Amino acid sequence: MAEQGRKHELAALLLRWYDLNARVLPWRVNGQDPYKVWLSEIMLQQTSVAAVKDYYIKFISRWPNVQALAEASLDQVLGAWAGLGYYARARNLHACACAVWAQGGAFPRHVSGLLELPGVGQYTAAAIAAIANDIPVAAVDGNVERVVSRYFGLTEPLPLSKPRIRELAQSLVPQLRAGDFAQAMMDLGATVCTPKSPACGTCPWAEDCVAKAKGLQSVLPIKGSKKSIPTRYGHVYWITNGNGHALVRQRPMKGLLAGMTEFPSSEWNEMKAGFSAPFVADWTQVSGVVEHTFTHFHLELTVWSTHQPSPVLDGHFVKFEDLREEALPSLMRKVATHALKD
Repeated sequence: MAEQGRKHELAALLLRWYDLNARVLPWRVNGQDPYKVWLSEIMLQQTSVAAVKDYYIKFISRWPNVQALAEASLDQVLGAWAGLGYYARARNLHACACAVWAQGGAFPRHVSGLLELPGVGQYTAAAIAAIANDIPVAAVDGNVERVVSRYFGLTEPLPLSKPRIRELAQSLVPQLRAGDFAQAMMDLGATVCTPKSPACGTCPWAEDCVAKAKGLQSVLPIKGSKKSIPTRYGHVYWITNGNGHALVRQRPMKGLLAGMTEFPSSEWNEMKAGFSAPFVADWTQVSGVVEHTFTHFHLELTVWSTHQPSPVLDGHFVKFEDLREEALPSLMRKVATHALKD
């Protein structure tokens, strides 16, 4: 009973702190609409709050509800997503909106139902259930892992400690204000219990924090060694028609950057291959290379340019100034910037 009472006290301490220090975020405005919670959580996967804010506002302005997003085309969604990265999220976003709308337009309330939707994993399902519906379930992201690891002094390295972290996080969730508690945990990790130089002096849980007591707050959580990622190489073709237009095409609907717009390119391999022109023309190598890091590999692209008055590859010409409206991923935006500088 004493332990349970202390957990109630911890929840109360954190919620009082949250009431005074909650971050002002666009998806927290005007209540907790499940659609807005879901959209923000999908965007925030592996992406910072700062990077997401403008994209979220743009999406909500264009598609204010799940019906509007379901009725949009995938190309429109990919175009609006361009630059945010991890493009499978955009495809799953559209598929999920279509699925929810086909089922009547309401998101499931509980984790089990949410997990059946495209692109919704355990964390996202828990976050939606807690924040939108006040279901007392722990939403454990990287911030929450850090808070729990430090508070309880867990020295088992990640990812081995994840099951224990989830168990402990769930034990802290109050029956009332579960949604605010979930967001409070996220905010505590993002603004106070930060990866480096945590601000323990302003933490509502500092008094009983095991890591602070042992001087381990900048050490925990311990992370397993990261595997080095390989480098791949390729060629990309900047083809212009001499009138301020560049040739673009759509990538296949399966695989990396599926369905996105690209400038024609070769395969990307771990062995450097010599330049092989896609068609006979006067090709010029643009000085330097374009570099981009994906989750599982680093990429270096050599850019080759030529003038061609009509498309000789699959694709179409787009004005330079209109390229920003295309569904170009960050990599291809780098290519355009690199080619235009030259």
